[in-house]
Amino acid sequence: MTRPVLRADLLALTPDALAALANRGLVKRAAKDLDAGNGPEIAVSPDGGVDGAFPDGTKTSLPAGAGLEAATCSCAATGTCRHRICLVLAYQRTADAGPAAEPAAEPAGEPAAEPERADASWSPGTFDDDALARVLGQRALTAARRAFRAGYSARLRRPTAQDPVAHAELPSCTVRFLVPGELGYVDTDAVAAVRGEVTVLAAWAFRAADERGLTGAEVRLDVGGAPGAARGDGGAALDAALDLAGQLLLEGAANAGPVPAAALGRTAADLAARGMHWPAAALEDLAAQLTAHHERRADHDPARVAELLAEVHARHRAAAGPDRTQALGTDERAETPLRRVRLVGLGCRVAGTGAHRTADIYLAHAGTGVALVLKRRWDVPDGERLTGADLAGRRILGVPLRSLAASNVVSESASRSAGRIVRVTAGRVAKTTVTPLGDAWESLPAALLVRDLAAEARALDALPPRLVRPRVAAELVRAVAVAEVRDIGYHPGAQRLEAVVADAAGTAAVVSADYSPHRPAALDALAAALEGGPRLVTGAVRRDRGGIVIDPFAVMTADGAVVPDLMPGDGTAALDAPAAAARDPLTHALAEALDASAEAAHRGLLHTTPGLRERIARTGRELDRAGLRAAAASVADLAAALTADDPHRTVRAWAAAHVRLLTTAELR
Repeated sequence: MTRPVLRADLLALTPDALAALANRGLVKRAAKDLDAGNGPEIAVSPDGGVDGAFPDGTKTSLPAGAGLEAATCSCAATGTCRHRICLVLAYQRTADAGPAAEPAAEPAGEPAAEPERADASWSPGTFDDDALARVLGQRALTAARRAFRAGYSARLRRPTAQDPVAHAELPSCTVRFLVPGELGYVDTDAVAAVRGEVTVLAAWAFRAADERGLTGAEVRLDVGGAPGAARGDGGAALDAALDLAGQLLLEGAANAGPVPAAALGRTAADLAARGMHWPAAALEDLAAQLTAHHERRADHDPARVAELLAEVHARHRAAAGPDRTQALGTDERAETPLRRVRLVGLGCRVAGTGAHRTADIYLAHAGTGVALVLKRRWDVPDGERLTGADLAGRRILGVPLRSLAASNVVSESASRSAGRIVRVTAGRVAKTTVTPLGDAWESLPAALLVRDLAAEARALDALPPRLVRPRVAAELVRAVAVAEVRDIGYHPGAQRLEAVVADAAGTAAVVSADYSPHRPAALDALAAALEGGPRLVTGAVRRDRGGIVIDPFAVMTADGAVVPDLMPGDGTAALDAPAAAARDPLTHALAEALDASAEAAHRGLLHTTPGLRERIARTGRELDRAGLRAAAASVADLAAALTADDPHRTVRAWAAAHVRLLTTAELR
């Protein structure tokens, strides 16, 4: 007698994987039906096909050598239904309880399915092009080759025992390989029209990583293109950007009028037209800073100007290296439609200028483990103030902003850009629903929910320097579990509230929020929420001068989520000063050197005073005493260049020193 055939692919499907292919509600209902005795009678054919007959007369089939999408069912559902899910669960229970079975034969030319789904050695790079074409179609490979020739960046997460799914984050979507060796069980947030193309690109990214020996748990790499192709005929535009940054450094932001800002804007547009989106964005931000200084606005920040100038130099240098696509941006499609997605509100940031207000609503895409941002902008009428509290009642997607910022959003009309900007449009067929948040933060995937700050610090340390990373909105937005709040204090000089929080293991982080007249009550609301014993804090995390810093967007308290930027009030509550902290010589030396270097960029390298030059030299000596030899040498070279009569050398020395200081401060 022939023994029943073992379907390793069906056995490898966990409840989470099934929820990704259908939805969690269907999985729960199917399991409930099975527990109640309403499961199917199962028949397994010699080739591995699985058929199920349900008590209500429904017939369901799972063909061999294909994924769940190829399943058929006699019920009225148009997509994946509870009967398909129930048949998978019933088969798993039957296989677990039954006698030993023969493994199912794999289709010719395809990698064999692994018996254990948590095999961390498996890689989607093992799919060859023949297997990809057979399952996904030749058209998908043809479309993918166009993107490959242009080059694209990818962030890969390999399977582990904790997360046995291989992830590939492409510029505008995420692809997950749910079952080793099976192309029929691939989940992506991209719509069906491009599903095959992005799956091929994800497999090729893993293949490139395998060939280069990049076997770490998380890998970032550029795929395709040709050496130097990222510059292409845009090299002149990139050189022009560097020249503009050099001129601005020599003359100083303090002496720049409206003309440099206009020139930066034109060059940024040229770079963007050539697909160099990240340096273009840096120039746009730099032009905005010059305009803010010219108009004497409070949002001008000399330290930010210096950082942007250093970024232009760093990206220009990286353009000649192997990570050129990540440093310059990509020619990927500007926007990718998403299939039905569930997003979880993580809070809001209100900002703006005297003429307009902006609200960035941060949303977690729980299915792919990435954070996205939904942007809105309003003009400020003459004579009006328009704070975050005023915007809280403005309706977005049919609900007030205060509700949207902390809610669950399910949409069939969303699209995502390469920079993780999400757009949701209304339509007669496509629907968007907004429901209360509940405990959704607690069930976020590990990529978004931080319970171990020490592990998060190690993950941040493994990232490339911020100056050359892709300029991705919400890249480091997280929900951080808080076990205790150790200290809360207000720094009046900096107009900043800082709180020291810790996780269950005692590892500390700093929650740091700056005052803004556009959200006057935010610091008061944040302090009150932190004093009340928060469970979680959402915000953008970063490494800065020795620890993790969280820029907060929302706080989960016993009474629900608090979004500080949208809270009413005039910001007049009395806030206590922080507890005195011991001065860290290394952190102090870095801060002094960064401040002195930023002041040189603000005044202009051609207009530095003897006092400023001596201050820069002194900070170099302090860095040397603190043990930061490389940073000290770069600052000493800058001090020497400022006394020489060679403007080009001075610009190069400043850029080298400031890039070194920023990177050291970030990675220390």
